[in-house]
Amino acid sequence: MGTLTLRPGGTLAAAKLSAAARGLFRRLRYAGAPIGLLFALALAGCDEKAQSRAVGPPPPSVTVAQPVKRTVTDWDEFTGRFEAIEEVQVRARVGGFVNSVEFKDGAIVHAGDLLYIIDPRPFEAVKLQAEGQLADARAKEELAKRELDRGLTLVQTSAVSEQVVDQRRQALQAAHAAETQAEGTLKAAQLNVEFTNVLAPITGRVSRHLVTPGNLVQGSESGATLLTSIVSLDPIYIYFDVDEATYQRNSKLWFEGRRPSSRDTANPVRVALTGETRPSHEGKMDFVDNRLDVSTATLRSRAIIPNKDLSVLPGQFGRVRIIGSSPYEALLVPDTAIATDQSRKIVFVVKDDNTVEARAVVLGPLDDSLRVIREGLKAEDHVIVDGLQRARVGAKVTPKMAQAPAGGKAPAVPADKALAGDKPAAGAKP
Repeated sequence: MGTLTLRPGGTLAAAKLSAAARGLFRRLRYAGAPIGLLFALALAGCDEKAQSRAVGPPPPSVTVAQPVKRTVTDWDEFTGRFEAIEEVQVRARVGGFVNSVEFKDGAIVHAGDLLYIIDPRPFEAVKLQAEGQLADARAKEELAKRELDRGLTLVQTSAVSEQVVDQRRQALQAAHAAETQAEGTLKAAQLNVEFTNVLAPITGRVSRHLVTPGNLVQGSESGATLLTSIVSLDPIYIYFDVDEATYQRNSKLWFEGRRPSSRDTANPVRVALTGETRPSHEGKMDFVDNRLDVSTATLRSRAIIPNKDLSVLPGQFGRVRIIGSSPYEALLVPDTAIATDQSRKIVFVVKDDNTVEARAVVLGPLDDSLRVIREGLKAEDHVIVDGLQRARVGAKVTPKMAQAPAGGKAPAVPADKALAGDKPAAGAKP
């Protein structure tokens, strides 16, 4: 409250008053107003200031929402590496000088496409020689056959002996063997001519050419020269290692009939690439190894992922998610509503009297943008989802319900479809 003093001469002085009160006080004093009126106005100004000081700020406003209740499925997450389903090192099958390279480095090639041309002239010459040898062998076989026929006719009249017939029969067999040998030589020569055209054995992306035209390459007989390599891209494998604890837990779920085995069921798989916060590729389980690695106590597993846009390359890393539980009802809240109190995870709940309470919770996995709450919350609780920095434990707040449910998208693979499969009979499988 302001203080009033009387100066000598009967004047009234005002101190610690508001600017408006002091201005009014001066105008009334210069106008010759009575001292009593001035005193009353001064007291009124002091009372107004005291009242405004006594009224505090309203409770802070926060946004609250009730936990989302829905059926979810836990997913285990592992680090994996992509590998090509098919990978071929293209090597020269015959030796010779390279005439030309018929592909563009890094391009997509199809099975049967021409990649290299090796000088075919030496092999064409060998082929012509083999063709001549085959013709000579066939002529000798034909002659031996005619002589044998004449011998068989003459032996009936004893014009020739049985020994001569046997000799001619043996000559025919030798001629037939020579013809077969000549045919084999010709086929080998024809293959060598074909091998001078190096073709792509599979469809995929080719690497760079390792040999330029004019260079001499070695064939398969003396260490074949590596020309390039090809990897298939669609679909593509991703390999990952499952730890022993997860393997045992999944085996237990399989025994109980709550999760199908990845050995005999193509369980769904989600993959997030490096730098991605959400899975961008979906696939299915394809292989589980028959033993754990003794050095790492992990089980090598493999999934097959469609790669229609050819964006994923062998050698890339990815975060693999596979089914880790049977479907169950759970409460979920936005992950941003969870705070950390030393070693505890807490959420702030607004009680019926609008006071804030810190509630310790047990977290589950992240489902899209929501976090599963295993313990610590009820479906009717009002959780602060916006304005955490303005909330204080035990203090009052002004709650405002969120416009939309605090939810995200449903899982990309429905839990009932993801876990479709026959109930196991016996034996442990991951």
